[in-house]
Amino acid sequence: MFEDSISPRDAQWREALRKEKSARERSATPRVKMTELAPDYRVTCSEEVNCGLTPAQAFTEAIRCLDCPDPQCVTGCPVGINIPGFIKNIERQNVVEALAVLKETSALPAVCGRVCPQEKQCESRCIYNKMKKDPVAIGYLERFAADNGVSDAPVVQPEPNGHKVAVVGSGPAGLSFAGDMVKRGYDVTVYEALHQIGGVLKYGIPEFRLPNSIVEREIDALAALGVKFIKDCVIGKTLSYDDLVNEGYEGIFVASGAGLPRFMGIPGENLIGVLSSNEYLTRINLMGAGHDGDTPVPVGRRVAVIGGGNTAMDSVRTARRMGAEKAMIVYRRSEAEMPARVEEVHHARQEGVEFLTLCNPVEYIADEKGAVRAMRVQRMELGEPDASGRRSPVAIPGAIDEVEVDLVIVSVGVSPNPLIPANFAGLDVTGRGTIAVDDNLRSSLHILFAGGDIVRGGATVILAMGDGRHAAASMHEQIQKQSKQS
Repeated sequence: MFEDSISPRDAQWREALRKEKSARERSATPRVKMTELAPDYRVTCSEEVNCGLTPAQAFTEAIRCLDCPDPQCVTGCPVGINIPGFIKNIERQNVVEALAVLKETSALPAVCGRVCPQEKQCESRCIYNKMKKDPVAIGYLERFAADNGVSDAPVVQPEPNGHKVAVVGSGPAGLSFAGDMVKRGYDVTVYEALHQIGGVLKYGIPEFRLPNSIVEREIDALAALGVKFIKDCVIGKTLSYDDLVNEGYEGIFVASGAGLPRFMGIPGENLIGVLSSNEYLTRINLMGAGHDGDTPVPVGRRVAVIGGGNTAMDSVRTARRMGAEKAMIVYRRSEAEMPARVEEVHHARQEGVEFLTLCNPVEYIADEKGAVRAMRVQRMELGEPDASGRRSPVAIPGAIDEVEVDLVIVSVGVSPNPLIPANFAGLDVTGRGTIAVDDNLRSSLHILFAGGDIVRGGATVILAMGDGRHAAASMHEQIQKQSKQS
């Protein structure tokens, strides 16, 4: 599977490692536990909650990996990381090589090691699950390698191939695409509408989960390879599709995200103190609201966050750090159906967040100044499973409570950014407003490919990165084929 890898399984050093300890010895070691900041301290600041592994912890955890001949963990990774390859390098205490293996396929290993749902992807396929044991802590080890494997060797830029491509959006899909294309020798320019590079990694994920310094480090690594970044440029307004074509770009990858917030359409959503999680998190994460910045943001005493995903958890935990005395998750299903990561739910509960599950807001009530003062909540029970496999919530007749609130943050999903679909003539769009693409992520405009939330309508960081890699391979094949024909 990894014939071209820098750490193939048949390398002598890996064969030697496998002989050092038996599978029984390796599997007898318990999974490592990462140190966390104390809850009563971390709610007072934006410091990263997870503290990372020590070298001793990382080396011990790496020993647990059985270096399977058919590693199913890799099949669970949307970007196809050679997981045993990088872990075995940690076991032999060559962390620089471990990071090199990660960077063969991942442009953002330090990010993925922190925010990817490994428990639903690579770790869910680990052989230890069949043994009724905790899987190898792949995410922890990825973070360790990314944070500790940086080499002092000078960066060697790839040999230019004479072709140039543009990227619209600097989130995970765009950065992943840019990384793969620059390694192939392309002249890559990334256009970002906002004043900072990083997309949702910057505006959507709080620093206590993903520090901006980590994102900046990954961006700097791409810039060192030759990727160019242009900020404050709104494609579809500042520059048109024709402008990009006239600039000589032979391929355009659109990764503009899904930044249009959804609301529930219930009475009172236009009241003062009711806002989307997009607005709330962007004001705080990207614009410094509440941290001696010029951007205002409402600060509630009793805060309700509507939704049960990771963004909802980010919002409610941020509200606690902004001084909320009572911070609540209001979710229409039970906790078992929550799409948020188990770790995020655990951290939120540690930080004093209350969970109003099997509850659905039906109305927000105003005070005499037009600001929200309470919400009416419909109690729910679970019925039959819906199309997603989760049991559908059903209202309990007459079971409505009134809950005092002074800030409501709605986190019930997002819709695709409509700017590019509305301004690129001839671009086919689905009924959901996403860009229509074929199996190669190519759109109806021959040179335009798309991926991430603008195609999926909402996805994880790693799925967006997988789209970036897929689109890069497809576009490369198309450009090289055209080049040979001309």
